[in-house]
Amino acid sequence: MEQTRVVTDQLQIALAESYALYLKTQNYHWNVTGHQFGSLHSLFEEQYTDLAEAIDEIAERVRALGVKTPASFQRFSDLSTIADGDEHSDADMMVKSLAHDNTHIANFFKSVITLAQEAGDEATADLLIERVRTHEKNAWMLNSSL
Repeated sequence: MEQTRVVTDQLQIALAESYALYLKTQNYHWNVTGHQFGSLHSLFEEQYTDLAEAIDEIAERVRALGVKTPASFQRFSDLSTIADGDEHSDADMMVKSLAHDNTHIANFFKSVITLAQEAGDEATADLLIERVRTHEKNAWMLNSSL
């Protein structure tokens, strides 16, 4: 039971990190300017749309494990380490920031995968393995845009 609580605590952080990245990516989608506007506007939209689905999946996994999900900006802010996006940043800074955050989340999720596997929670591990794959791809795509 203690292992499950450790996993759900970490999943709540995963949810908050994902939500913070979602908001930041959407912010940059709305506010990006410059010669790469079209491609970055589309890339950011693709990524925040994926995050919206992932947020729901992570929250539902927390609930399936019998724990309430955090569901307020304050709670997400308390749990997340992702910094807010600055809508006045230039396009390159936006891309660098999102690439860094995607790498950060992928690495964090890897640690939660280990905890889930140690707890015998393969469903959580499977969910997060897919998310790691997505965040690593997102970081690659963003870094390749620089």
